[in-house]
Amino acid sequence: MIIDGHCHVWENWPYQPAVPDPTSRARAEQLLFEMDSAGVEQAIIICASLAANPRNADYAFAMTAAYPGRFTVFPDLECKWSPNFRKPDAALRLETALRRWDFKGFTLYLADEESGDWLTSDDGTAFFALAERAGLIASLSAMPHQMPAVIALARRFPSLRIILHHFGFLGPRSATDLTTAEPVLAAAACPNIWMKYSGMGNVAAAEQEFPYSELRWIPEAVGAAFGPSRLIWGSDWPVSRRHMTYGQALSLLRRHGPFNDDEIVAVLGGNLERLLGS
Repeated sequence: MIIDGHCHVWENWPYQPAVPDPTSRARAEQLLFEMDSAGVEQAIIICASLAANPRNADYAFAMTAAYPGRFTVFPDLECKWSPNFRKPDAALRLETALRRWDFKGFTLYLADEESGDWLTSDDGTAFFALAERAGLIASLSAMPHQMPAVIALARRFPSLRIILHHFGFLGPRSATDLTTAEPVLAAAACPNIWMKYSGMGNVAAAEQEFPYSELRWIPEAVGAAFGPSRLIWGSDWPVSRRHMTYGQALSLLRRHGPFNDDEIVAVLGGNLERLLGS
């Protein structure tokens, strides 16, 4: 089974520049077309209530009900675009979300300018303690300079399963290279941290083109640190449409990745299937 571990669906295209089909380009039906064409059976919807999508999680859960067995939703909680961002009582808001929706994990986007210290603050500790007790997976968007705080979080809550987005944002976006990658690679020492093999276009921004040959060091270094048993493939659709096709997102692992066939099977779905089932 192939599971897309990181994609989005939106009712309205949230990015600039504007597109000619803003109310259809990022819809769930478009994603299903790409998945079916590529032989991808299931997908994790990483919610992001951006721009004209204030109820993105509600839309994602509605699509999960409309297309049974295809989607698993990770609602966005305590993210940088939330009206409650860094306000007290995050744990109470998580309790409300747990009563409202049935979910196995959530996504949390730190603001780039943050240090990450909120993760282990009193409010963050209460939030993640509840997440750990509820058995939730934390899908976490964090930049390299925030990794010490992520590692501290993982050590404080060793049963909390954390999946980092997009190779930990190594590469041009964070102005990191192999000589400065250690803060991200150090996270591999925590057995409860996984890494997403996703978002290479997001990481490379406009400075590189598919297949990102000059950035091969990123999947190689991350692969060596985390190993194929703690990597999870994701397409980053439809954000990735600005950089590559859905098929190319798959080929970055299958044809241009550092793993053998058995290891690729694990990264493409086996690892995430175990996480979701545990």
